[in-house]
Amino acid sequence: MGDAKKMIYGPLELVDGRCGMGDSRRPGGSWVEFRTEGMVRHTGGTEGDLIPWSRVMMGICVYIGQTSSTMGYAGEVGVMGILGGLPGPFKGRFGGNLRMTLRHPYEDHDLTFDRHAHWYKPTHVMLLAGMMKYTVDAGEPHRLGDTDWLWWAVGRLEAVTSWPKWQRPETVVQAALED
Repeated sequence: MGDAKKMIYGPLELVDGRCGMGDSRRPGGSWVEFRTEGMVRHTGGTEGDLIPWSRVMMGICVYIGQTSSTMGYAGEVGVMGILGGLPGPFKGRFGGNLRMTLRHPYEDHDLTFDRHAHWYKPTHVMLLAGMMKYTVDAGEPHRLGDTDWLWWAVGRLEAVTSWPKWQRPETVVQAALED
C-alpha cells in the first residue's frame, strides 16, 4: 500500500499515524479523522465535535462527487467524482461525503471531506463503504478507529478486484475479512 508515513485506499488515508477520510494535507481543507473514541471533522485547521462510535447506526455511506442521499448503493462515485480525478482544471475537486444515521438523539448526519488529487478506483470506494457498513452492522464501529485493524482489513480488501454483480459489497467484505 505504500510507505509507513502515507497509505491511501480510495479516500481513506493513513498519514503520520492518523487515519481518516479525505485529503488531510490540503491547506484549509476538510477531512474526517477516525479516532479510538469516534470521528472528528477538521475544516480549515479547526476541529469539530467528536461523534462517538456508539452513536453510529446502520452503516456509513461513502459518496464521492455527490452529496445526495437518494443514490442507490452506499459506496458510489458520481460523475463529478470521476471528473475530480482527471488532470486539468477538475483535478482534486468535487469532494466526498460520509452519510450516517446517529442515535441519541436520532438524526441523519453528513461529514464532507476534500478528495485527493488522484482518481479513486470505484471498486475501492464500494468496498470501503461495504467495510464500514459491515463493521457497523456487526456492532463494532469502534474498529474503524483502530488504525492497526483498519489497515489489516484494507490489506485484505486490496486482493479483491471484482465480484459477481448480484453480490453486495458488504458480503464480499465479510468473505475477505473472515478468510
